[in-house]
Amino acid sequence: MSHLSTAEAELAEELAVVRPALLPGYRAELPGARAAVLARLWRALVHEPLPWITGRVRGAYGLALRLADGRTLHGPHVDPYATGAPVTAVRLDRERHDDPARLMTGLAVPHAAGFAAELGHSAASLALSRAGATHSREWPGRDWEWEQRVVDGHPFHPGCRSRPGFSAADQLAYGPEHRPVVELGTVAVPAAQCLVSGDWPAELRAPERVLVPVHPWQADHVLRRSADPWRRAHPLMSLRTLALPGGPHVKTALSARLTSSVRDISGYSVEMSAALTSLAVDLAARTDGLLHVTRTLGAVTAHSPDLAALLRESPQVYAGPGEHVLPVAALPDTGLPDSPAWLAAFTRMALTAGLRLLDLGVALEAHGQNLLVVLAADGTPRRLVYRDLADVRISPARLARHGITAAALTGRLVTDDPTALRRKLFGSLVAGALAAAAGSGPALGAAMRAALPELPRTPDLAALCEGPVPAKALTLMRLSPEVPGDQWTALPNPLVLEPGAVDQ
Repeated sequence: MSHLSTAEAELAEELAVVRPALLPGYRAELPGARAAVLARLWRALVHEPLPWITGRVRGAYGLALRLADGRTLHGPHVDPYATGAPVTAVRLDRERHDDPARLMTGLAVPHAAGFAAELGHSAASLALSRAGATHSREWPGRDWEWEQRVVDGHPFHPGCRSRPGFSAADQLAYGPEHRPVVELGTVAVPAAQCLVSGDWPAELRAPERVLVPVHPWQADHVLRRSADPWRRAHPLMSLRTLALPGGPHVKTALSARLTSSVRDISGYSVEMSAALTSLAVDLAARTDGLLHVTRTLGAVTAHSPDLAALLRESPQVYAGPGEHVLPVAALPDTGLPDSPAWLAAFTRMALTAGLRLLDLGVALEAHGQNLLVVLAADGTPRRLVYRDLADVRISPARLARHGITAAALTGRLVTDDPTALRRKLFGSLVAGALAAAAGSGPALGAAMRAALPELPRTPDLAALCEGPVPAKALTLMRLSPEVPGDQWTALPNPLVLEPGAVDQ
């Protein structure tokens, strides 16, 4: 193995102090972690509209990417929907690169240095996650246990495990894949200084004060103050959202860069939460039991994104006796998507629910973390659950067409632009959740073709069938910090994708 990167070496040094028993496993996992991150980066270089890549030439044995400065990148063919296939090395002119961080440094494009640091953190954290993973053939009995089985993070983002600012001790203490129990605290804020939405529970109130749940990392590193002990909880895939045993999920403010951005809970999200929940639950009821939406029970902000929280229903409430509810991202661990019939049935269910809500006026961000599936004891998909309404898109015109009003909803979530609405759903569901479950373009295309005859015949379905599939240009976004909002790329449509024609 080549010399350790700065992030890898720093994490190794910390690990030698806080968990020395994991150090040999961590070192052993580093080559595979680098290859997994490099595969995600190479996919982005091949398929995203990066301005410093001026041409892509397909050859018998791989691809050549021509750079604006005259150099050439050489690497393997890429299936844009594939997961799990590592890329062990690419060549920049004649120099071989097996380390994604060093490759990005060598490219020396604008903002490469910062992104290279994130890639180094991603590979190091992924190696640590894999080193600490345990495998069991038994299906978990509790919702958070399913989420903790997702070891590799985002299936397509090069920053799949990037956690800059998190030490080895922090990752072991708070990363869901390490299966910790986290001690949540509360900070008391004068009620007059808070915005509260929904039904904030009595246990989080005091005379003339509101108690705001706080993640311990946030208390230590951002608020820099102690929090009063409250409840023990289990971190979920998003790390900042935790499950209270027997109770709701708590979404906390955690002002760290995770995967690609610094996430917060805005005052806008708190203000809109009750009306948004009401609308989404009403629309989900029109899917004949196919889809449920977890309700936001209450939300609060101390008028600061650093001190805010949401309480949300656990998806477990929508599972009956003997049923399991798990995020779509955890499906590959079940082995179920390996069955073409199962994958087709699940694809039909997911596309039907997404298209119905889109036609009604709500585009879900239905990626593998937000979209969950309820499975019967034998693994048959029964229905779907959607959580986290913070980044959906709502069309007043489509709602009005169905006699639905949502006058209380304003701001960034609202748009009637069909391109924006379709990007939101198809970019998250088809290029995200379904692609990751299928594991390859041909498998995804076969599942979609099998599902097509029973899908709702809407203009959105026609758009999905006729054109390329939108996907977030995640690497372009990381390398364009001066450009606000999402940026997009177009992937070959899996309905017409043929093996051997997956690069263009």
